[in-house]
Amino acid sequence: MDFVLLFGCLFGLLLLGVPIGVCLGCGTLALMIFTTDMSPMLLAQSCFTGLDSFTLLAIPFFVVAGDFMMYGGISRRLLNLFNALIGHIVGGTAAVTTVSCMFFAAISGSGPATVSAIGSFMIPEMKQKNYDEGFAAALTACAGAIGVIIPPSIPFILYAVAVGCSVSDLFLAGVLPGILIGVFLIIVSYVQAKKHGWHGNDKRASGKEIWKAFKDSILALLSPVIILGSIYAGICSPTEAAVAGVVYSFFIGTFVYRELKWKQIVASLVDSVLISGSTLFMVGITTCLGRVLTMKGIPQMLSETLANLPGGTITVMILITVMLLIVGCFMDNISATIILAPLLLPTVLECGLTAVQFGVIMTMLLAIGFITPPYGINLFVSSQLSKVPLLRIAKRAIPLMLAMLLAAVLTMMFQPLTMGLVNLLA
Repeated sequence: MDFVLLFGCLFGLLLLGVPIGVCLGCGTLALMIFTTDMSPMLLAQSCFTGLDSFTLLAIPFFVVAGDFMMYGGISRRLLNLFNALIGHIVGGTAAVTTVSCMFFAAISGSGPATVSAIGSFMIPEMKQKNYDEGFAAALTACAGAIGVIIPPSIPFILYAVAVGCSVSDLFLAGVLPGILIGVFLIIVSYVQAKKHGWHGNDKRASGKEIWKAFKDSILALLSPVIILGSIYAGICSPTEAAVAGVVYSFFIGTFVYRELKWKQIVASLVDSVLISGSTLFMVGITTCLGRVLTMKGIPQMLSETLANLPGGTITVMILITVMLLIVGCFMDNISATIILAPLLLPTVLECGLTAVQFGVIMTMLLAIGFITPPYGINLFVSSQLSKVPLLRIAKRAIPLMLAMLLAAVLTMMFQPLTMGLVNLLA
């Protein structure tokens, strides 16, 4: 009855086009009124107390830092460097796109931002090198999804707040899985390039050209070092590191590269307000929802139901994987993480996973939803940049998505992929 009421309100209002935060609020309120004796005032109180978190301040700062680096010329200089290093190999332009997305992911923490920053340069470049334009757009959309896995990651921050684990541990745990996805995408790109005759640059860059590209990008290369290095060295918390990233990217983009203009600064701040406002609203609502569900024992009930299924742990993890892949098709990563993480965590802990490991796996599976219709936000961004129809991009993305799914399964099977760095640097 509780699930029917809650998800009936949620999906019924979603079908009417109501924003998901409002849908969650209405579903939570209905659950409180009709199935408990809790005062509706608790909804407002929980929303307020749920936002009283220093960690959540990192979200707007990471958004601003990523935008400043995109507008300030940092992403373009990274592309030039990687193009000089590996642009000459078979499928080199595709490899440059993937590596650049991985590197920019260590700055922005956002999938769509990574697609926009890298795709605006690399999709036209791949077209010029005779790549199929559908594949060029699909690769950019898939590689952009690494933006939520390689730290810093906004979904990691929200997951940590939702379940009460360490943001720094999640950041460390996301490094190897993010690199694994990038390697798999490069392998698929190489196979496709070999098959269709897509070549890299006409000639290999000389040592002088590589050195020039390196000198021009040295300040850009320092961006993730400052952000992530300060966290792992224990100098800054994730929130403080995000602020440092904003200051650094503003200074470099404005006074060194001189490409960050007042109009772009305002656009970055507006982008941060819009993303943070919608995200924090949902965090507040789901704080109350979590309290109601916990009081009614629903997470424990769900855990016991799944644990009693035939097939044991393997069946449970297959069901959770399929569910997250389906949810990712219809709901954004942030919303799904906030809603489902507290519900599923007790179950996966019984299956032998750690909270940190599940946070990475959950984010990887939901990130595939960035490329799957009807939600597929990365598909929309890539389609707008390339002018290629969305369904054509989705079709060419199938082998790339299978590579991403394989990376997620391997991460699920081999705990050292997530916990190796965490335990090493603990």
